[in-house]
Amino acid sequence: MNHGYIKLYRKVMDSFVWTNPNMYKLWSLCLMKASHEERKFLFNGKEIWLNSGEFVTGRDAITKEMNKGAKREHQVNSASVWRWLKQFEKEQMLNIKSTTKYSVISINHWEEYQGGEQQVNIKRTTSEQQVNTNKNDKNDKNEKNIHHDGDEIMKEIFQLYEKTFGVLNSVNAQSIQYWCEDLSPELIIEALKRSKGSRSFKYTEGILKKWEAKGVKNMAAVKELDSEFEKNKSGYKNTRSTPDEDLPETGLDW
Repeated sequence: MNHGYIKLYRKVMDSFVWTNPNMYKLWSLCLMKASHEERKFLFNGKEIWLNSGEFVTGRDAITKEMNKGAKREHQVNSASVWRWLKQFEKEQMLNIKSTTKYSVISINHWEEYQGGEQQVNIKRTTSEQQVNTNKNDKNDKNEKNIHHDGDEIMKEIFQLYEKTFGVLNSVNAQSIQYWCEDLSPELIIEALKRSKGSRSFKYTEGILKKWEAKGVKNMAAVKELDSEFEKNKSGYKNTRSTPDEDLPETGLDW
């Protein structure tokens, strides 16, 4: 989610999107969400193959991203967001293929404007080419294993979510994808386990936001925070006369 970059061309200043801050923000969001390579994406529990320049979303999901961090008076509704996307499509900036559950959005001329830098061709000997071929074969196998393991982890996360909160909607499914990129799948699993008995995924996101703010990247750091919290909690109890049940819940006072 917060990795990599996109190319921004100056001629956007001559486009109609430049005259509307929200439309410009939406167009930038589309560019940042688009995949730079072919890959598999899990959306609302469904596996979807994306080509470079494509991303999958829903009306509510992309509206939530548009409004992330914005003050209430600056937030936009889903009807406006979808109207702007359709206008982008009318201007041949992108294409939208919708189903009843999701939409795949393709940025037009993606390779022309956002493709990788031109590679320099270097002549190699036959032996060097053979070595590279063997390395590529190994890399392909490793990459397939990584993708397979990643798919299994996401399935585990989605199953744990549904066990905790019930049916997984598209907005939360995409939020989970982003949290996995920002932190790690193991932390998402741990946060979901700690959410048992809570009413919504907002509780889980509250835990994740606390960890993110503390710079937590793995379970070792989580355990250190747990230990620190228990020490502070113990000292807090010794200075109070109120019952233990009145103390804040573990994990939300970090």
